[in-house]
Amino acid sequence: MQVEFPEVYCELDFTTPLDLSVATILSAQCTDVRVNMVTPALFARYPDAWAYAGADRTELEEMIRSTGFYRNKANSIIGLGQALVERFDGEVPSTLKELVTLPGFGRKTANVVLGNAFGVPGLTVDTHFGRLVNRWEWTAETDPVKVERAVGELFPRKEYTDLSHRIIFHGRRICHARKPACGVCQLASDCPSYGQGPTEKAAAAALVKGPETEHLLALAGVEA
Repeated sequence: MQVEFPEVYCELDFTTPLDLSVATILSAQCTDVRVNMVTPALFARYPDAWAYAGADRTELEEMIRSTGFYRNKANSIIGLGQALVERFDGEVPSTLKELVTLPGFGRKTANVVLGNAFGVPGLTVDTHFGRLVNRWEWTAETDPVKVERAVGELFPRKEYTDLSHRIIFHGRRICHARKPACGVCQLASDCPSYGQGPTEKAAAAALVKGPETEHLLALAGVEA
């Protein structure tokens, strides 16, 4: 996957750990593209934990409505602001133990923030991650915590954050849930699930998505 995706990054736009925390909460059941359309105005309106803690619920809900489940997300974001103000002097903490105590945070969100805002290695077990490691038979576990533990045993800890990005990128660009682009996949020779999608190059190439499409097809010997 390093050949496919030599440069990986968080696809949620952010500047501060708080920005990333809020963006990750909004990303539940929503695309990163949609979240990134919403957050510039949101971050400008609520620049710190105190602003979120005192947010007008109706206004906040309206600003994040397009991300879906906006009432629950507003509860989490306001609760997050209040918890940060009351317990952490308005700053997002940098340990897993503390992060998972915050409203809107589970281990996935905590690992996103740790890995991308603080440089602390963490495995982000989202839908793509869990689906692919099962498809590759790295683990048969489906519980995210058990998946995180099982996959974590296979790789050095320092690789966790970039590994997470590469697996998620691969799931979004090539190894789609319903019809993976098997015919142009660089992992095909080692994949126990090869053939779940089209194996003919032209048909598979049409399924590849994302900004790396030209690079990915060139690796497979296909013209974009």
